[in-house]
Amino acid sequence: MGTATYSVPGVSCGHCEAAITEEVAPIEGVESVVVDLAAKTVTVTAEDPTALDAQVRAAIDEAGYEVAG
Repeated sequence: MGTATYSVPGVSCGHCEAAITEEVAPIEGVESVVVDLAAKTVTVTAEDPTALDAQVRAAIDEAGYEVAG
């Protein structure tokens, strides 16, 4: 199990957290999604988070937010 953390400057409220979680959590292989509003990050835990990078980024984009970097 490993983690990947994404900087998402646009997150600021519970709606943001719910929207991102709803898009990222269903990705096959994702074990958990933690949105930290104070740090403006999304941390994904998965068996192989590197392999899911493109899918996670696309899901965050689909939720309406942009991953920095």
